[in-house]
Amino acid sequence: MRLGAATIPGTHPADPSIMTVTDRQAASLAHRLARRPGCSRRDLLRATLALAATSIGLPMAVRGQSLSRFVEYPFQLGVGSGYPTPDGISLWTRLAPMPLAPDGGIPPDEWVTVTWQVAEDEGFGRIVREGRVRAVQELAHSVHVDVRGLQADRGYHYRFLTDTAASPVGRTRTAPAAGADPAALRLAVASCQHFEQGFFTPYRHMLADRAELVVFLGDYIYESSWGDELVRRHRGPEPYDLDGYRVRHAQYKTDPDLQAMHAAVPWLLTWDDHEVDNDSAGAFSEHGDPRFLLRRAAAYQAYYEHMPLPRRMLPQPDGSMRIHTHVDFGLLARVYMLDDRQYRTAQPCPDPYKGGGSTDVDPEHCPELQDPEQTLLGIEQERWLAGTMDASRARWNILAQQTLMTPMDTAEGPGRKVLTDSWDGYPRSREQVHRLFEREGLRNPIVVGGDIHANVVTNVRRDPWAADSPVLAAEVCGTSLTAQGWPQERYEGYLRDNPHLLLGRSDRRGYALFELGRDRCQVRLRTVDSVKTRTSSIQTLAQFVVHDGRRGIEPA
Repeated sequence: MRLGAATIPGTHPADPSIMTVTDRQAASLAHRLARRPGCSRRDLLRATLALAATSIGLPMAVRGQSLSRFVEYPFQLGVGSGYPTPDGISLWTRLAPMPLAPDGGIPPDEWVTVTWQVAEDEGFGRIVREGRVRAVQELAHSVHVDVRGLQADRGYHYRFLTDTAASPVGRTRTAPAAGADPAALRLAVASCQHFEQGFFTPYRHMLADRAELVVFLGDYIYESSWGDELVRRHRGPEPYDLDGYRVRHAQYKTDPDLQAMHAAVPWLLTWDDHEVDNDSAGAFSEHGDPRFLLRRAAAYQAYYEHMPLPRRMLPQPDGSMRIHTHVDFGLLARVYMLDDRQYRTAQPCPDPYKGGGSTDVDPEHCPELQDPEQTLLGIEQERWLAGTMDASRARWNILAQQTLMTPMDTAEGPGRKVLTDSWDGYPRSREQVHRLFEREGLRNPIVVGGDIHANVVTNVRRDPWAADSPVLAAEVCGTSLTAQGWPQERYEGYLRDNPHLLLGRSDRRGYALFELGRDRCQVRLRTVDSVKTRTSSIQTLAQFVVHDGRRGIEPA
């Protein structure tokens, strides 16, 4: 067993020479203790880890004290991984022996030393990386580890240990090498999981579908309670502070199917509005809350504490948190994870009754839609996206964002209305992305989204309202995982008024499964019979295909 560099919050990885000393000293101590009569495995582990901490300079005399005993099992929220690179992965867990208590059941000012291990085998006989972290109260005793030094395109097992408990074992996989050309990638796209409105049954089928990566597009939690035929209830009122958001995230993480999916494959994540507040936009809330930025900062911190995010995404002192990024899978695919909430300007032409949030407006009577200052992504994120797309060598370029990019007329019959909370409310930003799609060298762009609780499949066109306009990209907006949608009768009307939509179904819950290959991308819209039971069966609602070198999507 090799002790790798420990990762301590706020420090850099240990120097390799220190790692060698740690290995020799730990092995020597282990040998001596193993020969001592009455030495238990727990004594051996505690002594070895204490020496390792001293060897790498871990400060032992700090505020508070180490907690070695828990009132209940501390890993009740499971484990997770995310953001694979060719040589590494980000690992997550949170210690919470009482997960629905604001402090997780760990007394204030107490910290916990946690060992993490990555192995080639499930029994951890071949450990390839190992280290230690300190789980502290300031981050809800969550653990984030950016593991490096792994082999490209390879599966691993991982776990976390305290001196009295071991976490469940998770599985993960690194990304292919930068110049590799893998034959396939199977990724699942999901969004909008309301805890009260359904069990997270779709994840059970996603696991059986052997998805290799989960791309989650927002509304991981819901701050509010609403909906029909609720199957369970949120703990506590709508959250406004850090304690409230911690409890809400922890309650969602108690779902066994969600935990199983996190433990099975790596995830990529972005947020939408309900991680904070319905229809929030940048620094503005739906109802003009003057304390909104304090609320948002609390929500962002709780989000970080409960997701398998890289440590570089740690919230900043001003409450902001950069989550937009891209992840490559060799030359096969590049996935762009966008943030269309944090940097956007307020929705144009808001309902004066609310003061903010989204509305359905007639474009002819809302001149603010054409305001050049209106932005969905923010100038800096737009520049980042342009540069990252220009540098792409990938066969498939997956633009993962929150909602529907193609315009949709929401008026019944003559006339036109658009929803201002989507890209329709920010036409300038949409035009910017259209220009990126038209740049030479960008192969096979596919836009994926969520938010609208409906399966909508269409093509992104240069002129959104002209049926003969050139196709720039394929678009698949997936349905919600559990959150209820509009009645299907409404979407039947949308289909009549929007002939450019190839599919519009709001009556089914589930996820989208993408199989990226060298010559085509196959898309299956997977929906369950009901999310009101954990044993519901699943079907493929519809199938589509995108061919390499041919812009657009078509029925399979």
